[in-house]
Amino acid sequence: MAPPTVLVFGDSLSFHGPDGPHPADDPRLWPNLAAAAVGGRAELFAGFGWTARDAYWSLVGDPRVWTQLPHAGVLVLGIGGMDTLPSPLPTYLRVGLRYLRPDGLRRRARHVYLAAQPWLARLTHGWPVALPADLTVRYLNDIVVAIRTLRPDLPVVVMLPGVHRAKAYGYVHTARNRAVASIRQWADSADVVAFDVAAVVGEHVLAGHGNVDGLHWGWLGHELVGKALAELIGPLLDRRAP
Repeated sequence: MAPPTVLVFGDSLSFHGPDGPHPADDPRLWPNLAAAAVGGRAELFAGFGWTARDAYWSLVGDPRVWTQLPHAGVLVLGIGGMDTLPSPLPTYLRVGLRYLRPDGLRRRARHVYLAAQPWLARLTHGWPVALPADLTVRYLNDIVVAIRTLRPDLPVVVMLPGVHRAKAYGYVHTARNRAVASIRQWADSADVVAFDVAAVVGEHVLAGHGNVDGLHWGWLGHELVGKALAELIGPLLDRRAP
């Protein structure tokens, strides 16, 4: 039997370490640690700031994803956490800053926005967010429905939003609790396993042992999450082995 493929959709938490971003095949990253622990390999599709909507767009628009679907042993939705972060500008304006020209204008606009973001996040008590909880659930469900059309037997795990102590977001995370409750409720109704990542790595983050940005994890955090995820997906893979 071929080694199982752990198909992962993620945000920067899936490839960012204590010193910055790393290649997707870095063995210290939690997707690779979890896959190795169950005798398989990880296939990661992720990006900076990805929300559940970005993951859905990747599923429907990236042919590399399609090549992995027949081989996947389990699907891990490591997304939804960035959805809960304060986003004082509407997403289309915030993302659109990269398209400003000339370059000097783009750099100045981005500098002003990043300087204002913590203050605005506190002023608005964390609202609006990058993606509201009901839309997060909608896109998570769209991903699962689409994949189960082709792979009805594929087990699915969703990571609940984690925690942060990020100065860049004004240390504000008002939307997290609502998102956790909404995703957990959806997971229960959709036969999806919920993974409470904050219970595993929350102390690591809040105690300041991760990246200095207060958002991404240190290598110990990746180890903790990789081990805990392997304990979840191992039995799911075993059920499918016959």
